Amino acid sequence: MRQWMRARRRGLSVSDTQAGMTTAEYALGTLAAAGFGAVLYKVVTSDAVSGALQSVIAKALDVQF
Repeated sequence: MRQWMRARRRGLSVSDTQAGMTTAEYALGTLAAAGFGAVLYKVVTSDAVSGALQSVIAKALDVQF
């Protein structure tokens, strides 16, 4: 409410006072996505997951008809 009152006194609309918010939100979203990607990469390249994936692929390719 206070922000709206200040904006009205200066002759600005409320949206003008929040113009930088989208940039900050994109920056935080980008950092979060990069962090999630790094964690996912570490999990997928770990020995346990790598062994499980190789086992699944080997079983899939070893199908006999």
